[in-house]
Amino acid sequence: MEKDSVLTGLVIGAIVPVIGYLAIDQLFNLLGMAGIIPQEAGASMARSMRTIALLAICCNLIPFEIGRRRRYDDTMRGIVFPTLIYVGFWAYKYFYVLFA
Repeated sequence: MEKDSVLTGLVIGAIVPVIGYLAIDQLFNLLGMAGIIPQEAGASMARSMRTIALLAICCNLIPFEIGRRRRYDDTMRGIVFPTLIYVGFWAYKYFYVLFA
């Protein structure tokens, strides 16, 4: 794959939040088992999942910033599209919780 292409950005933008979600979820689980943070149950678990999903979406800021510094404009454009799809899905899923 070419370094500065929209396709590269699409792939990066789609994969990074998934990896970020798994890493952040594991971190929360490890901190919970160690007793550093309380174990979630019920409503607080839903709040935690919402926060983890949002943090995972924000993980796309890291490759976006790397692309900005290296002036990979097409890659940055490619990262934006999956990010907007993830944000739209997140807002749709938690709309009634956030705005009710």
